[in-house]
Amino acid sequence: MSERKRIYLCLAHMSENGMEQQYVKEAFDTNWVVPLGPNVNGFEADLEQFVGQDKKVVALSSGTAAVHLSLIACGVKPGDEVLVQSFTFCASSHPVTYLGATPVFVDSEKETWNIDPELLEESIRDRIAKTGKKPKAIMPVSLYGMPYNITRIMEIASRYGIPVIEDAAEGFGSRIDGQVLGTFGEYGVLSFNGNKMITTSGGGALVCPNKEAANTIMWYATQAREAYPYYQHEAIGYNYRMSNVCAGIGRGQMTVVNEHIRHHKHVQKMYEELLADVKGIKIHKTPSEIYDSNYWLSTMCLDPDVRIKGQENAYKKVITKAIGGAAGVIHAVDFAMTDCQPNDNVEALRMYLDAAQIEARPLCKPMHKQPVYKNCPAYVNGVSESLFKVGLCLPAGPYVTDEDVRYIVDCIKSSII
Repeated sequence: MSERKRIYLCLAHMSENGMEQQYVKEAFDTNWVVPLGPNVNGFEADLEQFVGQDKKVVALSSGTAAVHLSLIACGVKPGDEVLVQSFTFCASSHPVTYLGATPVFVDSEKETWNIDPELLEESIRDRIAKTGKKPKAIMPVSLYGMPYNITRIMEIASRYGIPVIEDAAEGFGSRIDGQVLGTFGEYGVLSFNGNKMITTSGGGALVCPNKEAANTIMWYATQAREAYPYYQHEAIGYNYRMSNVCAGIGRGQMTVVNEHIRHHKHVQKMYEELLADVKGIKIHKTPSEIYDSNYWLSTMCLDPDVRIKGQENAYKKVITKAIGGAAGVIHAVDFAMTDCQPNDNVEALRMYLDAAQIEARPLCKPMHKQPVYKNCPAYVNGVSESLFKVGLCLPAGPYVTDEDVRYIVDCIKSSII
């Protein structure tokens, strides 16, 4: 029997019609192998049509760059505070620190796993009382593609006059009441990393409220060059523009984005059905019909009482290879355990699946529990920490077939003692 193929968590793939190759070839044939160019313009136009709402979109080198520039556009400066969802990847909060500002972490609600609106308002009031000024921005995150409660978030933000930056990096194509995430707040962050819903190999974009705002973002992204016949700089800018080659890939990917979203939803439905009768396992899904998740990743919770084969070996060895798409980069550690980690049975299941050639991953460790942010203010309710202990991400990308899902489910079932 041939060796089983490796099933990766989530990898975007090229379109069947080869449009990516056509656009990239045009870039080389016309010698537009530089930032800016026809593909960048075309990709931005495609994105504007997709998100709608008369928004303008600027293509950038990464989603993290989009977060950074949106913070600048909202006037974030050294000494300011930004309210950030704690249950997220570090790309949401790191750019706050780039600017000398402080991320203030807000915990999640149980239904969506995203920022808790009631705790959000409590944090605003408390920061005003303690610092004498309101936070400069609010940043909800569509974790694993699940929409946040944007209606309540926008109500609260409007009441206090605080701009909202939507981190929809994982939620490209997710919607609330039919409206695409990233179009409700002042700015919307998109990501086209290699593991996202569509990819440009690396890259991102910022959804802007109007042409004037988009021009300002574009100016910052091109080293803040002034309109002189020579290099004139009156502000600090950044080299954040997307290349014409990468944008060509993006244009091709836009021809299959709806197909990708349909596939992710199909995989999610299969997990829900095939694991419905497995005691101690719960697949996370949308709380109501107005939430339309792209299900970028399918996620599950494992009851602490469920025992997994090999559980006695969990955390006995340190990781000696990169996991989670770190491209081979690893910072060696001497001890495998910390004061906040998934339960032993979750780690045992991850190990069991890994041995079966299935990539699985723990949920994001809450930012308020990350050592680098130990001194930052945090408003917590225990939700994200409790989920981190019991949660696991399952493969859901376009390369994951129905046969793969059945194999994954069979492996999960066979791992249970």
